Amino acid sequence: MVFEKVAALIAEKIDCDVADIKEDTKFEDLSIDSLDITEIAMSIEDEFEIEFEASPDMKTVADLVSAVEAKVG
Repeated sequence: MVFEKVAALIAEKIDCDVADIKEDTKFEDLSIDSLDITEIAMSIEDEFEIEFEASPDMKTVADLVSAVEAKVG
């Protein structure tokens, strides 16, 4: 469920098909930069009603999903 929501937020942000986003997809493969990550993190905060800050260590969609799951519980 978390992956599906995060993938949808990413797809909306970069205007791509959500089916193109897999857990092992790297942000660089989607041409997502640090500004995009920050904006996606703000969307995640709104969607999941959590305080969330993306880490520079996050390189894949799975990294991002894991961090959100840790916050959501």
